[in-house]
Amino acid sequence: MFLSVFDIFKIGVGPSSSHTMGPMVAGGRFLDALRAQPFRAHGLRASLHGSLAFTGKGHATDRATILGLAGFLPETMEAEAAEAVLAANRESHVLTPAGLGEMAFDPERDLIFDFDRALPGHANGMVLMATDAQGDVIFHETYYSIGGGFVMTEAELAAKGDDTRSDDAPKVPYPFANAAEMLAMAEKSGKSIAAMKRENERAYRSDAQISSGIKRIWQVMRDCMDRGLATGGTLPGGLSIRRRASGIHEALKAEAGMNQTAPHVINDWMSIYAMAVNEENAAGGQVVTAPTNGAAGVVPAVIRYWLDHVPGASERQLDDFLLTASAIGGLIKHNASISGAECGCQAEVGSASAMAAAGLCAVMGGTPEQVENAAEIALEHHLGMTCDPVRGLVQVPCIERNGLGAIKAVSAASLALRGDGQHFVPLDAAIETMRQTGRDMSEKYKETSLGGLAVNVPNC
Repeated sequence: MFLSVFDIFKIGVGPSSSHTMGPMVAGGRFLDALRAQPFRAHGLRASLHGSLAFTGKGHATDRATILGLAGFLPETMEAEAAEAVLAANRESHVLTPAGLGEMAFDPERDLIFDFDRALPGHANGMVLMATDAQGDVIFHETYYSIGGGFVMTEAELAAKGDDTRSDDAPKVPYPFANAAEMLAMAEKSGKSIAAMKRENERAYRSDAQISSGIKRIWQVMRDCMDRGLATGGTLPGGLSIRRRASGIHEALKAEAGMNQTAPHVINDWMSIYAMAVNEENAAGGQVVTAPTNGAAGVVPAVIRYWLDHVPGASERQLDDFLLTASAIGGLIKHNASISGAECGCQAEVGSASAMAAAGLCAVMGGTPEQVENAAEIALEHHLGMTCDPVRGLVQVPCIERNGLGAIKAVSAASLALRGDGQHFVPLDAAIETMRQTGRDMSEKYKETSLGGLAVNVPNC
C-alpha cells in the first residue's frame, strides 16, 4: 500500500475537503469525461446526496459544485475569479467550461439537494449530469467524495469489490499496509519511518522534488496560520462566531517573559495555532488538508509548537515530520477512514492528532516503535468522537477541537518518548476499532448535523 505525502497533504480551499474540495474535483473530472464524448451537451445538472445534502449549504458544497462545473480546481482557484463566475451564473444561468462552450445551469433548478435518497457507495455521494437542448439527461456519472479531497467514481469504488479499504499498490520498496508491517520493515532495514517513506516517494519523484514539495506544503500551512493569527472579525455562515486566535495571540505576546506565567499557558499557544488555521478554513481560505480541512489545524499547530517552543528544533527536519505523519495518515485511510461522514470526527481530528503525534515523536528522536506508540495514544483517546457541526458549518465544535487535538498530540508524543516503545494496544488495533466504531455510529453523528451539538445548541 502506498499513498504519497502529497496525497495526504493537499493544497486546497476551505471549509471542507470532502464537501468543498471533493465536489470541485468531481466537477473537473466530469468535465474531462464530457470532453471525451462524441456529442455536444447543452446543459449541466447535479444532485447531492447523504451528508453532501444535509450539510452541503454550511460546507459550501453548492458553491464548490458550481465552480467545479465551471472548471475551477481547489489548488489553483483564485477567489476573485471564482466569485465573478458565481455572480455571473446567478444572472445568466450559464456556465462556460473550457472546451465545452456555453452550458445552461440554473443553480435554483439544476442543483438538487436530495435529502431522501442516500447513495450506496458512501455517505458523500453526488450525481453529475449533462443534458441536451430539451433538458433530457444524455450523460451522467456518480462520484463519491471519500474524505481528504479524494474522489472516486461509482465504477472505481465498485472495482475494489468487498475490500473497500484497499488502495492501488504501486511498486515501492517498503509497501507496508499496516503498522505491524511498517515496524517489521523498519527493524529489518534499520531505517526510520520517514526514511522508508522517502524511499517510497522516490519511486515517483526526485529528492529535490520531494523536499521542495514538502517545503511548499509547510509554507502554505504557515501562511494560513499567520493570516489567522492576524485577522479578527466574525466568521461567515450566520452563527456570528467571533475569530479568537488573533486576540488571544496578542494577549499571549503581551504576557511573554512574565515570570508569573503558568506552565499550562503553552496549551494556549498550541490551541491558537490550530484555531488560526481552522478560522481561515471556516472563512473559505487556502489551507492544506491534513488529512482533511476540518482537521487542518492540528498538524501545523504541532509543527509550529515544535519550531517555536522546543529547543533545538529546526526546519531541516520538516521532511521527517511530514513524511512520518503522512505514513500514519496513509495507514488510517487505508484501513479505516479519514471521513467525518463515514466515521465521525474520530476519523478527522483523531487521525490528524495521531499523525501529528507521530511526526513530533520522530523529530524528537523517537524510534519507530515510539512513533507508532505516539500515534496509537493520540488516536485511542479520540475513539468515538462524533461529527456534529452546528448548522453544518465547520466552526462549532470544529475550530476548538483542532486545538485540543494538537494538545493531545504533543502529550501523546511526550508519553511515548518516556517509554521504550512497548505498549499494550497496537496502533493497528486502534485503527480497526475506529473503523468498527464508525460503522456502528448513528448517522446522526456523522456529519449530518442531525444530532449532538447541532441540535442541542441554538443556531439562529
